[in-house]
Amino acid sequence: MKVAVIGGGSTYTPELVSGFLARTSALQVRELVLMDIDAARLEIVGGFARRMLAAAGSPFRLECTTDRRQAIEGASYVITQLRVGQMDARRADEYLGRRHGLIGQETTGVGGMAKALRTIPVILDIAREMRASAPGALLVNFTNPSGLITEALQRHAPKVHSVGVCNVAVHALMEMLDLLKPDLGEIPVDRARLKTLGLNHLSWHSGLEVDGEDLWPQVLRRYVDRLQAEPEPEWDPRLIETLRLIPNYYLHYYYDMPRKLAEQQAWPPSRAEEVMKLETDLLRQYADPGLQAPPADLMKRGGAYYSTVATELIRAHHTDSGDVHVVNTRHGGAVSGWPADWVLELPCRIGRDRIEPLPAEPLPAFCFGLLAQVKAYELFTVEAAVKGDREAAYEALLAHPLGPPADRIPAVLDDILSTHRNHLPQFWPED
Repeated sequence: MKVAVIGGGSTYTPELVSGFLARTSALQVRELVLMDIDAARLEIVGGFARRMLAAAGSPFRLECTTDRRQAIEGASYVITQLRVGQMDARRADEYLGRRHGLIGQETTGVGGMAKALRTIPVILDIAREMRASAPGALLVNFTNPSGLITEALQRHAPKVHSVGVCNVAVHALMEMLDLLKPDLGEIPVDRARLKTLGLNHLSWHSGLEVDGEDLWPQVLRRYVDRLQAEPEPEWDPRLIETLRLIPNYYLHYYYDMPRKLAEQQAWPPSRAEEVMKLETDLLRQYADPGLQAPPADLMKRGGAYYSTVATELIRAHHTDSGDVHVVNTRHGGAVSGWPADWVLELPCRIGRDRIEPLPAEPLPAFCFGLLAQVKAYELFTVEAAVKGDREAAYEALLAHPLGPPADRIPAVLDDILSTHRNHLPQFWPED
């Protein structure tokens, strides 16, 4: 089969290539196409990927192109890992939040909204190209904000099969299995199943089974013990004892907002600026003609287990395995009492013709209240991005718990649209 990677010049790409190399027998990839608008980056990353393939005996062909239509044509899977505006736009998102006294972050709050407004039209264009030249292909979206992008895809490109992926759930699962090591020793990941529910980067973990046995009480006990032993714990242990849930770490932006705002005052460097330096170093290493395997510094980039998540999902889909993966998709009534057309992040059974959400207990009211607010923001943001609707964008900022006070919304919205004017043509029809 042919797999196209849109945003193939990403520094993540070598990890993804490693994932496909590790699954050659199951996936039988014929061609991997890396597409990127940045020809210089693509040449470096693509050159390194070719050396990786050569070292592994060249089990499939690798092509690099700046032509998106060519990359997509005839593909069985299209992976999107793009960043509209590149890292300069991420840095602008972060400092946009900071100068308005708001959270500056690439996936949530005003920064996440700015990124979504830039990205949704591009992703929908990709979906249209897939429908024309790769009908039946699955779009696997890793582009942030992943859940919000998937919401846009499933509302506005329903005839294109799509799913959103994120590494947070598998990262949490690995940490939980590590907590259980003193009691149970090494537990293979494929024997464990994480119970998690919410939105992408706004979810709560509520259970862990190993070989069908509920081990959540042990996980919670070990987790609270670890927090109590740390001088500066990630969470207040009483929070975990009260909730009986483990929050996705992005919930720090909601539960610990004053601390996150204070951290921003120490910039530079912001996270974007840290990543820009890391990427400069990684690209320098990738350009080394002697390098044939991903360097250790790649783990500093973030996104641990990304290749595992993406390639295992494709393996499960391609082989009709029926394995369960945590992904972002419309839940279709799997969570009783919640609107069936919402895209959620939850465990789904994956097969050749299905991404089937498994029935899940609704979250407690204190979780659902926050989730419903953020989902309202997502729906307004999708409408704003698709239509260039400034009123919908205003309503999105009003709905978001991390948004500005009502009297500051016009100034913040003007700043978002002006800062990224070159990437927001839908809001500037006169340009």
